Amino acid sequence: MLTSITAVLLGLVILVWSADRFIFGAAALARNLGIPTMIIGLTIVGFGTSAPELLVSGIAAWQGNSGLAIGNAVGSNIANIGLILGMTALLAPLAITSATLRKEMPLVLGVSVLAYLLVLNGTLGRMDGLILLGGLILVMAWMVRDGLKGRNNGPDPIQGEFEAEIPRAVSTGRAVLWLLIGLVLLLISARALVWGAVNIATALGVSDLVIGLTIVAIGTSLPELAAALMSARRNEPDLVLGNILGSNLFNLLGVLAIPGLLRPAGVPADALWRDFPVMVGLTLLIIVMAFSFRGRPRRINRMEGGVLLALFIGYMTWVYLSLSPAGGAA
Repeated sequence: MLTSITAVLLGLVILVWSADRFIFGAAALARNLGIPTMIIGLTIVGFGTSAPELLVSGIAAWQGNSGLAIGNAVGSNIANIGLILGMTALLAPLAITSATLRKEMPLVLGVSVLAYLLVLNGTLGRMDGLILLGGLILVMAWMVRDGLKGRNNGPDPIQGEFEAEIPRAVSTGRAVLWLLIGLVLLLISARALVWGAVNIATALGVSDLVIGLTIVAIGTSLPELAAALMSARRNEPDLVLGNILGSNLFNLLGVLAIPGLLRPAGVPADALWRDFPVMVGLTLLIIVMAFSFRGRPRRINRMEGGVLLALFIGYMTWVYLSLSPAGGAA
C-alpha cells in the first residue's frame, strides 16, 4: 500500500512538471514555426494542459480499467470548474471580455450534452469514440479558422494574454528537447500513477471509477490549477477561463474517446446518474455566471467563485458517501 501511495504522489508531481515542460516546448516550437499566437493558445496550450488526462486515461483503458479512464475525464472537468475556477474566482474576480470565450462556452456545454447522450445507453463503444474524435477534429478546425479570422479582424483581448504566456527567444533545438523530455516523463509518470491508483482502489475495496473521479482527476488537473492561479495573479482573467474551457473540450472529445476506441466497456451506473449530470450542470452554471444579458462586460465574482467551490466540495462529499465495494455501481 505504501509503495502504491508513493507511486501516485511521485507520479502526480512528475506529471505536473512534465506537462509544464511539454507545453513550454510545444508552444515555443510553434512560435518558431510562425504559427499565430491565437492558434497556439487555443489549440496547443489547451491540448497540453489535457496531456496528463490523455495519457492516464489511455494507459488505464489499455489495461482494462475503463472506469478509471471515464472517471478521470469527467472528474477532471468537474474539478476544472468547481475547484479550479471556483478557487481562482474566490481569490480574484474574473472579468470576461473575450469574444472567443463567449463563443466557446456554449460549445463546451453542447459537447458535454453530446458526451452524456452517447453514454446514456450504458456503454462507451468504438462508435462513440469515433464520434467524439470526429468532434475533436471539427473543434480544432474551428479554432484554427477562428484564430485566423480574429487575426484579420483585430485582436481579441485574450490574444494579448496568450502573447505574454507563450515563450519567447527559445531556440528550436531547445524547444524540441523540452518537448521530448516532457512527453517521455509524462508517459512514465502516467504509468506510475495508474499502477498506484489501481492498487489503492483494490486495497480500499472501491471502484476504479471513484479513484478516477477523486485522486486521479484532481491530480491530473493540477497543471490547470497552477496555470489558473498564475494567470489570475498576472491579471489575465480571460486566460483562466480559456484554459479551463479548452481543457474541458479536450477532456471530453479526446480523453473520453480513448476508452471507447481502445477498450469498449460499460459505463458505471453512478457515472450516468451522478457524475455526468453534475458535469453538465456546472458547465451550464458558468455560462449563466459569465454571460452578460445587458451588453456590459461580465465577471465571475468572489461570491460566485465561492458557490462553485462549495458545489465541488459537496460533490466530493456525495461521492464519498456513496462509496460501495469495487464490484458495485460506484
